[in-house]
Amino acid sequence: MITYRIWILVSLFISGQSSAQNDTVKYAEKPATVSPWAFVVPSALISYGIARQFTPALRDFERSIDRKVSQNIHRRYTFDNYLQYAPHAGIYLPAMCGVKAKHNMRDRMLVHASSVIIYTSVVQGAKSLAGVTRPGSWDRRSFPSGHTATAFVGAHIMYREYKDTSPQTCFIGYGMAAATGAMRMINRKHWLSDVLAGAGTGIACVELSYLMLPVWHQLFKTHADDRLVISPMIGGDAWGAGIIATF
Repeated sequence: MITYRIWILVSLFISGQSSAQNDTVKYAEKPATVSPWAFVVPSALISYGIARQFTPALRDFERSIDRKVSQNIHRRYTFDNYLQYAPHAGIYLPAMCGVKAKHNMRDRMLVHASSVIIYTSVVQGAKSLAGVTRPGSWDRRSFPSGHTATAFVGAHIMYREYKDTSPQTCFIGYGMAAATGAMRMINRKHWLSDVLAGAGTGIACVELSYLMLPVWHQLFKTHADDRLVISPMIGGDAWGAGIIATF
């Protein structure tokens, strides 16, 4: 069993006044609008990944890429195991530094949690069903790339939240996600199609999660004066975070 662990260490102090000013939004009663065009790119990426499994020419093309990697890069790296989570921290950190996000922290946490649940289920199910062998290995859990999906979930939420107020933040998020995918190929853990399908899966799961946001609002009966406060707790040898929410 593969266990995904996300460690996000946050030091945050929010007064009642600053929380009301910076992290409170008015919730629209109408359903979230996600353009069908938002699914075009992830659908294309996933489609290539699937087509590769049935197209000899694409398989030969990707084998040639892997041969060049194995011949020219002999060192293997491990920082992709950590880099994949960096965009997830980026969902929250810019807002803590004063960059205005599209949604408040609670909504970002709801979208974040929904995306993680959806993509983890999809990726693990696809790995078991596809049974694609990794480059240079007999392991048959290559398709799609879980590391890449993880990274692009965080990067795409960053894009959705900060594209209007801090475009450069979006480029940083996508850059880290792309670097994660590239490192998976350099380390010969995945084929190009695995990485592209992983990226598409991550993006699509985020878009689905934003569509689900009004459902969570209705379920929890959220209102404009709701509050969410997170504060660190440190004492002795223990540390953690406290969460206070009013609904």
